[in-house]
Amino acid sequence: MATSTRFGARQTTVRRTAARRTTAESPALTRTQELWLFACAALTLLPDAEHAPVWLSVAFGAALAWRIALWWRRAALPSRWLLAFLVAAGSVGIFLTYRQFFGKDPGIALLILFLALKLLEMRRVRDGLAVIFLCYFLLLTHFLNAQGIGVAGFTLAALVLVTAALASLGHSGRRATEHLRLAALMLAQATPFMLVLFLLFPRVQGPLWGMPADAYSGMSGLSDSMSPGSISKLSLSSEIAFRVKFEGDIPPKPALYWRGPVLSHYDGNTWRAGTRERKVSLQDTAPEQAFRYAVTLEPHNKHWLFALEMPVTLPPDAILLQDYQLLSKTPVRSRIRYEMQSRIDFRTGAEESTASLQRYLNLPANNPRTRALAAQWRRELATDEAVIRRMLDYFRQERFFYTLNPPLLDENGIDQFLFETRRGFCEHFASAFVFTMRAAGVPARIVTGYQGGEQNPVDGYLIVRQSDAHAWAEAWLGDRGWVRIDPTAAIAPSRIEAGLASAMPAGEPLPFLVRADLSWLRAIRFRWEAVSNTWNQWVLGYDPQRQREMLSRLGMHDPDWKAMTAVMATLCGFLLLGLTFWALHKRIRIDPTLRAWNRLSRKLARIDLARRAWEGPTDYAQRVAHAHPELSQSMETIAALYIALRYGKLDGKAELQRLRELITNLEIIAAQ
Repeated sequence: MATSTRFGARQTTVRRTAARRTTAESPALTRTQELWLFACAALTLLPDAEHAPVWLSVAFGAALAWRIALWWRRAALPSRWLLAFLVAAGSVGIFLTYRQFFGKDPGIALLILFLALKLLEMRRVRDGLAVIFLCYFLLLTHFLNAQGIGVAGFTLAALVLVTAALASLGHSGRRATEHLRLAALMLAQATPFMLVLFLLFPRVQGPLWGMPADAYSGMSGLSDSMSPGSISKLSLSSEIAFRVKFEGDIPPKPALYWRGPVLSHYDGNTWRAGTRERKVSLQDTAPEQAFRYAVTLEPHNKHWLFALEMPVTLPPDAILLQDYQLLSKTPVRSRIRYEMQSRIDFRTGAEESTASLQRYLNLPANNPRTRALAAQWRRELATDEAVIRRMLDYFRQERFFYTLNPPLLDENGIDQFLFETRRGFCEHFASAFVFTMRAAGVPARIVTGYQGGEQNPVDGYLIVRQSDAHAWAEAWLGDRGWVRIDPTAAIAPSRIEAGLASAMPAGEPLPFLVRADLSWLRAIRFRWEAVSNTWNQWVLGYDPQRQREMLSRLGMHDPDWKAMTAVMATLCGFLLLGLTFWALHKRIRIDPTLRAWNRLSRKLARIDLARRAWEGPTDYAQRVAHAHPELSQSMETIAALYIALRYGKLDGKAELQRLRELITNLEIIAAQ
């Protein structure tokens, strides 16, 4: 029993000794180091605060303010029991918010919670290192929510600050500018390795990280249904839908119809897409008759792609439906780029069967006044073309108004629109036109997409925004097939010729960035969007296809992952060797004290008193003094000054100049 007691006491003593040794090995944080860590935590959290729950951002701000107050008052930190309670409460709050601990958003929230609580318990350098590593992880999470050039620039600035804070933990006596300079130098040395890894690391299709499906819930764009007001709401957004780069001239603006979802089923209020029948062949065309272009499409979490009417080629992993709607096989959840060819002088659908056309004549049993008007026109007019012209003349002559704020409509909304309110946006005119045509026996359908676009004079890309969202109609004519009819062109032709801003009456709400009277702001926007587009094309858009193109230009034709890995490892090895030689050369070159000391050794070598490789400055001075007593005083002074400059805290140009003068004088004495 006594032996067991002594053994237990010995083990307790060992553990306490180990704990004291660990504490002694990790010094306490200085007040300046704590300030660095506070700044890192605050700057790191800024982008994530937009996506984190409000309560968590408030809690983090309160924890940071509390910790700064304790730092200011030099007060004691919270107890471990209080911190344990805060950990449990925060974890419960995150679980209640997300209903799980796994996934992108819950994971980021946990990191924010851990960072806030670590600030409240940090006392020593090892705690500061934990804060630094948490900041590094949170910097990485910024790119899980956005990957724009603005986010990249902010993250780079924060990375410099966090690295400078890391440097301050090892060199507490230096100035802040020295820490920042050291951090910038370290990141600059890492840049060549980053470029090699970026260019040669084998790419995977899609983003490198996995994102849960709820990350796409906020994406905006066209829908596969259309009801009154749906497109007018979308037109209030100035967000970019896609960019287009043409090979050669851009088609005239009235021809820029970017085809999207095609709607054929109407329930009395909402138009929806019909059955999706795949088309097996494309329109034959000569290459010189088609416009060639590349589309960079922003993510919208739907299947449809956009192409200039009418596409004659298909991008990879895409299908074309019977109604000429272009679809991706998977939802567009990341920015993609695809090349297309289209013709603007086209004829399609002449081979449509009677059974296929019947679905484009179906109507619900409402809007009796519109039905009566269509029947009257059918009796009076002999051809479908004449009925179409009469409908367009009706729009022009009856004082219809093009507006983003139309009045609400009831269950007979088309009757109310055509005969009473006569105020609407493109979806109202297209819907009324197609309903009337069907009532008159003319097969018709609605096409949604975008019309127009704005060319950026900086990079030449055509920018199509959500404010360019549009709806038009197609009518089937026996000798011509499907013919595009845009009722909006009859009401507001300036919308088609010059864009949305020119067609809106004064006082209508418009996206701020598309207003025609802000030319100076548009010029700034063009430059910024050109820079962002370059970033998107060559950084975010550096996919496997782009990587193969780039490596082919560098002479690596059809490289596989083994070849790319070998080249990447070789280049990184050469970079590491080059950086090592540079660092060694720079260390010797920039040390004037060592250079002066070596010069002394070379001069004394003439009298067989060169410094030996293993010999320290004091021993060397004593050996020279023993051989030549007349040099003893000079060597003693030189050795003491050299030690102070080389190994001590003495740092000054005057002392270095004095060392050089003493060595010069000793050379003169030795020469005599």
